[in-house]
Amino acid sequence: MSDKLDIKLIDRGDEHFRVSREAFVREDVMDAEYARIFDKCWLYVGHESEFKKPGDFVARTVARRNLLVTKNNEGEIGAFFNTCPHRGATVCREPRGNAKNFQCFYHGWVFGCDGKLKSQPGKESYCEDFNAEGRGNLMPVPRFAIYAGFCFVSYDPDIVPLEDYLAGAREYLDLVSKYSEAGMGVNEGMQEYAIRANWKLLVENSIDGYHAVSTHATYLDYLKNTNGSLSSTKLEGISRDLGNGHAVLEYAAPWGRPIASWVPLFGEDGKGEIEAIHARLVELHGQEMADRMAFKNRNILIFPNLVINDIMAITVRTFYPQSPDYMLINGWSLAPNEESEWARKYRLSNFLEFLGPGGFATPDDVEALESCQNGFKNHRQVPWSDISKGMSKDVPSYDDELQMRAFWSRWNQHINGLLPEPATRGAEAAPATERVVA
Repeated sequence: MSDKLDIKLIDRGDEHFRVSREAFVREDVMDAEYARIFDKCWLYVGHESEFKKPGDFVARTVARRNLLVTKNNEGEIGAFFNTCPHRGATVCREPRGNAKNFQCFYHGWVFGCDGKLKSQPGKESYCEDFNAEGRGNLMPVPRFAIYAGFCFVSYDPDIVPLEDYLAGAREYLDLVSKYSEAGMGVNEGMQEYAIRANWKLLVENSIDGYHAVSTHATYLDYLKNTNGSLSSTKLEGISRDLGNGHAVLEYAAPWGRPIASWVPLFGEDGKGEIEAIHARLVELHGQEMADRMAFKNRNILIFPNLVINDIMAITVRTFYPQSPDYMLINGWSLAPNEESEWARKYRLSNFLEFLGPGGFATPDDVEALESCQNGFKNHRQVPWSDISKGMSKDVPSYDDELQMRAFWSRWNQHINGLLPEPATRGAEAAPATERVVA
């Protein structure tokens, strides 16, 4: 694969920003994305709350690699390639659980929850120092790090530290992690579904405030017609480029939030609990931050494919392409560990009602993205998608497209080999600036 693809994928001027629709349909573009983005970035693998005690594990596929993430007897979380070093069989074949050891079913090799080889049938037939250099242990992923409870892996041993990579997104991960004194936790269960569209369309959609009123009109009408579901708050806010391809929408919205925005639907008893949550946030973080945490919503993108929707519930979502026009999506609900049964009921209801694959929002989004992908069959005649909204503004609105341009600019740097050398990438921790046209 050459350093650059043979087409111009991004076209940017003073007041226009366009993306070639070939970026959504070409197999070689997807191959380049795996080689130059997914193999080179920090990728979300799980949340530390999923590993409460030694032996807790999850097995997940992250950018085409099967991984085993475990908590060892010293309380450390680590990530390993889920393949036996002997002949390659999958070692752990359960998606999650707790185990002191993992035994490969093929030849019976046994590994501890620290990945080290513990038992080897027929050991007498191997040399005495067979595992002296760890050749019989599970292979650890090159890089593993945790920030604010979010666990990441990278297949690039030379990648910058996670904190540098996250740049301005650290502020928002910190904010989400501070909702709870007892820590944030992933609720049991997950959402798994597929969309027949390119994965980058879901990136765009996840941080697109422009489509909410039109695409999700049915949901807004439902809330209007459901007594007590809405406050008088209007949709309004800003978008921010957080550096390194990360971006966020932060905005006010009329729906209720268990942290800690009350609507009449929650009832008077619920009002007292919501007010107590807000009062505690004020005590811990001050009035300004507490109001921001309670009364603002956030759609957060961590480049390339982690989306945290901190809205009427908190959804953590990743997605990977299987082909240029097909992706698999995984989603989890995140909540305060000490949350009451009452608050958890409304949170999970919101999680399923709006954000779930059978809810109000996701089917709308799936139809929109698959419609776009179908429209890309005309890419030779209609070659560009426009992402210019808000380019002339000093402070882009939540329904402008600054955040998508932040993603696409970083995507283009990766795909066309335009990134700085690793030793200088830390300088990019400050958010990028958007050119302002008077």
